[in-house]
Amino acid sequence: MSARRSPSTERQPAPHQPIARVCVDTPLPHLDTPFDYLVPAPLADVVVPGSRVRVRFSGKLLDAFVLERRDHTDHTGPLSYVDRSISAEPVLSPEVARLARAVADRWAGSLSDVLRLAIPSRHARVEAESAQPAASAPAAPEAAGWSTYGAGVALLRAIGRGQAARAVWSAVPGESWPTRLAEAAAAAAAAGWGALLVVPDRRDLCRLDAALADVLGPGRHVALAAGLGPAERYRRWLAVRRGAVRVVAGTRGAGLAPVADLGLVAIWDDGDDLHAEPRAPYPHARDLLVLRAHLAGAACIVGGFARTAEAAQLVQTGWAQDLRADRGSVRDAAPRVVASGADAELGRDDAARSARLPSVALRAARACLLAGAPVLVQVPRRGYLPALACARCRTPARCATCSGTLAASSGHAIPACRWCGRPAGRWRCPVCEYDRLRSIVVGAARTADELGRAFPGTTVRTSAGATVLDAVAARPDLVVATPGAEPPADGGYGAALLLDGWALLRRPDLRAAEETLRRWSNAAALVRPATDGGTVVVVADAQLAVVQALVRWDPAGHAERELAERAELRFPPTTRMASVTGPATDVADLIAVVHLPEQIERLGPVPVDASTERLLLRVPRADGAALAAALHAGAAVRSARKAPPVRIQLDPLEIG
Repeated sequence: MSARRSPSTERQPAPHQPIARVCVDTPLPHLDTPFDYLVPAPLADVVVPGSRVRVRFSGKLLDAFVLERRDHTDHTGPLSYVDRSISAEPVLSPEVARLARAVADRWAGSLSDVLRLAIPSRHARVEAESAQPAASAPAAPEAAGWSTYGAGVALLRAIGRGQAARAVWSAVPGESWPTRLAEAAAAAAAAGWGALLVVPDRRDLCRLDAALADVLGPGRHVALAAGLGPAERYRRWLAVRRGAVRVVAGTRGAGLAPVADLGLVAIWDDGDDLHAEPRAPYPHARDLLVLRAHLAGAACIVGGFARTAEAAQLVQTGWAQDLRADRGSVRDAAPRVVASGADAELGRDDAARSARLPSVALRAARACLLAGAPVLVQVPRRGYLPALACARCRTPARCATCSGTLAASSGHAIPACRWCGRPAGRWRCPVCEYDRLRSIVVGAARTADELGRAFPGTTVRTSAGATVLDAVAARPDLVVATPGAEPPADGGYGAALLLDGWALLRRPDLRAAEETLRRWSNAAALVRPATDGGTVVVVADAQLAVVQALVRWDPAGHAERELAERAELRFPPTTRMASVTGPATDVADLIAVVHLPEQIERLGPVPVDASTERLLLRVPRADGAALAAALHAGAAVRSARKAPPVRIQLDPLEIG
């Protein structure tokens, strides 16, 4: 509809004069509060709760969402009129408005920032289209697939009854997880409840989309993803808001979708860093969905082949139940896992400890190819030689112009800078003056070359970077893939080689072991069971706890140990932590104006670059809300002074 304008004068509200309480779209923290505006008579029917309007604010016309209509105001001065109505479509539901406020408070953000994540841009042509009829409820699903997991069948029944059943689900290797999630969504939809399923990326969403179509039938769900394009995404989102569709699948942005009568939220592979929102206030999809389930009284499933410490904490605190298969079912489904650094392999091959492709890996690959099955080779890095160093003293090779790292794109290419792209054909080591280079890390492309020479006549395919394979056929091919880009194979892979484990485990990151096990588990889950000859070779020391967890296929036990170690060291998630990043003077000024909780611990500040530093603030979990409120209040004080903002991030994914 076309926008209609109102008078621009200010006046005191008359008795029974309708008043709109709105959230103005402004990034300034000190304006994170609702404002009241008079609703003129010509707009009385279109300025409704949840609609979009434009208001005059500080001399400018700004967009705003109507939070509610009222007949009184707490403001003592004169009120301005709503300037115009953008649309009468109530795009902001009360449930999402309440959730958005809770998200903003938990992550020290502003309501307008969260609403910007929750509500897509308007398309008038799409809004003018006739509303589609509400989809009929699907039939109740078969629960046989969940019977592997102890209380899995009971979980589906509880979801169908609208109960707040919550589970942390460890899927067995080879599990068709999209089908299981689709069955859980069908259990909710069959009883008239809404369901919201969140996955890490487009490839996972395509698989879940296909499973939902198969289990629910056509027209009963929508998939929300950024790649749809603005108009189509808004069309699907609007169908959800209008109640025509009650089952939604999507990536992290779908976590705020306005699903009616929400009865189930679920997230798959919650350890994937794609679930972390890069825009303020930086919520994580897992924590957002847990918060949403709590507010809505909905069921919740946190699932994956691996398990995070955060998921383990949900079980430990009793908020969720542990849902996993018995050891016999796991043994029947899991491939045989062999560590190249095991004593038996070291006795057979002296080079097994140091070789990149030890003999046990070559034997497994050769046997698999002879049996006519594909082999998966996981490599941590893409490219050819993504990192180089001096061949004599091992000093990392850097660009003489910008100090970026040097890399080679092929075996014959001149090394070039990964930052500025300048070739470094005459490079000399600044330490020892040597002019030869060696590789520090071998990428997927170089690995494919090496395997092509080791297995002549075998097709070698690469799945990494911009070229990611969706699936591979059941034929004797070598598939080299980076973590997250492993394509499923028809009938499963006969073997998987997990190379360069040291590159994952040596990262200076709190989550290095957890992330390594997650990447290994996701790849190993694509391999056939040991009863069908499936073998996984992990090139790493067999004595490492993370390797032992993979060999035993015990992600829950590893997550519990991780959680216990973090509790001892007072690391997240057993505590809450905030990261404050910006110029040193601005960070110091923010800390000076906030009233931090008494049990605060300051870590740093430490320099990030020449002009920026980072300060970490740690508190017990019970003081997390107080820390978030204090930091938001401090940002509001600085915003009112027109001081430059600093980056405030609660529960950052990476803390070093």
